[in-house]
Amino acid sequence: MRRLLPLAVVALALSACAYNPDLGRDQFTVVDDADLAQAGEQAWNQALRTSKVSPDRAANARVRAVGQRVVNAAGLGGRPWDYAVFEDDAPNAFVLPGGHVGVTTGLLDIIANDDQLAAVIGHEAGHVVAHHAAERQSQQAASSLLLSVLGAAAGGDTARAISSYGGGAAKYGFLLPFSRKQELEADRLGVDYMQRAGYRPREAVTLWLQMKIQGGDNTPQIASTHPSDSTRIAALQNYLTQRGW
Repeated sequence: MRRLLPLAVVALALSACAYNPDLGRDQFTVVDDADLAQAGEQAWNQALRTSKVSPDRAANARVRAVGQRVVNAAGLGGRPWDYAVFEDDAPNAFVLPGGHVGVTTGLLDIIANDDQLAAVIGHEAGHVVAHHAAERQSQQAASSLLLSVLGAAAGGDTARAISSYGGGAAKYGFLLPFSRKQELEADRLGVDYMQRAGYRPREAVTLWLQMKIQGGDNTPQIASTHPSDSTRIAALQNYLTQRGW
């Protein structure tokens, strides 16, 4: 019976895999998109309640105009979208399932033009098109389930060892590297949407070079959910060269 439990988990994983043509690979998803849209709606409402929306009409109009062009280019324009600029010095942006785009004033202070703004929004839209949120949650759920099954099957000291160290091994050996892969996929999709929307894809590289100069993320790549700036820049440059952009 103990041998059958891990096999059952593997069978579940295989049954939940589907090919994503936008990524050119199979994805494992057991999380429903409708649930993610509902969670996105809740997150957006919470952001509006707990964060200050900038009263700068020009900034909000700019984000709305650039964002809508990118959203349409990504094939996500079939529903109304909400846009807001939040007063926050940290440079950040997000696109939530369900149709919400948020950009911080800190990001608007860094970007040099609308092309770079489109690069950021395109990247976030790439996560939505790629179903990365559903994939990420599915991977985490499957990892937790597998560790529980293996612990139950092993018993004794082995079970305690898996419980103590298995989570860390899964995190650093699989979950975080996979998330970095998702980030690079979103970069690639983002420049596709930029170009399709009429923006200059090379400005994505310029933006990340600027971010690197300003310090970027000093977390070692092995322990980060994001690729290093150098990795991201090299991957973008290689992809843009392949596309002739």
